[in-house]
Amino acid sequence: MQIRSQLCSFGSCSRLLAVLGILLLGGCAGLDKPGLSAEQAPRPELLGANHVDPAMRERIAHALRRDADEDTLRAALKQQPGNVDAAIPLARTLLAQNRADEALQLLDDLLLVTPGDLRALNAKGVVLDNEGRHREAQALYRRALATEPGNEMLRNNLALSLALDGTAESGNVSLQPSAEEAHALMHSK
Repeated sequence: MQIRSQLCSFGSCSRLLAVLGILLLGGCAGLDKPGLSAEQAPRPELLGANHVDPAMRERIAHALRRDADEDTLRAALKQQPGNVDAAIPLARTLLAQNRADEALQLLDDLLLVTPGDLRALNAKGVVLDNEGRHREAQALYRRALATEPGNEMLRNNLALSLALDGTAESGNVSLQPSAEEAHALMHSK
């Protein structure tokens, strides 16, 4: 569930933050107008920053740093293709930017290098769930749970996926893939 919330937390605010960042930076571009100088008005008033919440400023700064982070993560993956610690944040970033196809390709490439990695399987399941491909996601969660049956994150994500799919099971979540899920898993590779 932690990975799901991390992957989805940026999606709802990323566009708003980007627009606010552009607006704030756009204020800087207008400083060369005649009659305005840094001596005449303090910097916050020129930018309207005195009305921006400090937490919002931090989120805007984080959104603007994301491109540099993406480049850094891609460089780390280029040097070490099986680097799960770089691949998952990059997949999260791509998903937040509505680039789910790129995130899935990235995770597929990662799973070729690290085929049984639970975090990579879970991350791909989250992206598939985000895309409405619940059966494929459920097959991945079950595949990972077969390796580590007590993993609460995987169990929670499987239960959530089942609920999103409208096939929530009562009681314990079954670790065995259905015939449909096995078929879906074959097509997601």
